[in-house]
Amino acid sequence: MRSLPVEPAGAPLPDSKEERPPLIRRTEIVAFALVALLIVVVIGLLYVAKPFFLPIVTAFVVGTMLSPAATYMERGRIPRAVSAVLIVGLALAGVGFMVALISVPLIDWTSRLPELGAILRDKLTFFERPMAFWRQLQSAMGGSELPSTPIQMPQIDWMQPTVEFLSPTLTEFLLFLVTLVLFIATWKDLRRALVMNFGGRDARLRMLRILNEIEQSLGGYLLTVTVINLCYGAATGVICALAGMPNPAGLGALAATLNFIPVIGPVVMFVILTLVGIISMPTMGEGLLAPIGFVLLTFVEGHFITPTIIGRRLELNALAVFIALAFWTWLWGPMGGFLASPLLIVGLVLKEHLTPDDAPQLPGRDD
Repeated sequence: MRSLPVEPAGAPLPDSKEERPPLIRRTEIVAFALVALLIVVVIGLLYVAKPFFLPIVTAFVVGTMLSPAATYMERGRIPRAVSAVLIVGLALAGVGFMVALISVPLIDWTSRLPELGAILRDKLTFFERPMAFWRQLQSAMGGSELPSTPIQMPQIDWMQPTVEFLSPTLTEFLLFLVTLVLFIATWKDLRRALVMNFGGRDARLRMLRILNEIEQSLGGYLLTVTVINLCYGAATGVICALAGMPNPAGLGALAATLNFIPVIGPVVMFVILTLVGIISMPTMGEGLLAPIGFVLLTFVEGHFITPTIIGRRLELNALAVFIALAFWTWLWGPMGGFLASPLLIVGLVLKEHLTPDDAPQLPGRDD
């Protein structure tokens, strides 16, 4: 039998000939932790300082969208400062017109809340029989039986919290308005300063391409989405008029406004149409005609019209849009939902220009 050589205690092991670096180095772990900590701090700062950052970011995004119009007016020898005031004034007039269409039925409905609540409660008695059957089924299976009380409408003071959540304060609105006008008026000089801030020629050209693409993408996005939403609101108003719903113009304006917030806006509009239809129409079937027509319209708009028009110009992943929408809505409320897609477009443009072309890629199937 061959005996193995005995090494003395404490002798070092022979060095391995294979040189395999660790999968994750300590420096990489530290860098990752610092980046994660920085992200948490930035998100916390944006959440806490929402009254300051939300108007500023909204003004920057909307100003970038409207800057091509100011450039076009400037070519017609209209001073850029005057163009900024005119553009913001026209935008506010359009928003005011939509708000006026929405506020007329809203004021009428809120003044009749007790009456409308009683009508809705009477209409929902249709569901008392299924609930009674469910209670009997639970009792037969040995479960705890629910109290047999009629459907009660919740008595909560929802108007004031809702208005406070949806509407900005006067200070935030003034900050947004002044920042928007100044941004559009000085955007040309600001662009030049951002480009000339870089030293090398290649870096300046890259920054110029980034700013140009952001401006073109956001401007095209705003124009396209606005046209689509106006047509969407008009179609909703026609559906409501054909179904005999009250105030079809106001409901159409509300649908066009809410559709600027993807996913959440159409869902909220469907709930509103369902409630209005149940309350205002004599039967449940007639009350559901407008919501069903709205669902069909939303399906066609979301799966065929918008992807065909926008998808060719801006390819946005549905999952990325949903996550961005959920994040920004959680962070900044409804205005965050409005800013979700534009901010995602800005992020995609930055990724496209800042990611080097020679970055390591995954091997293909044939490799």
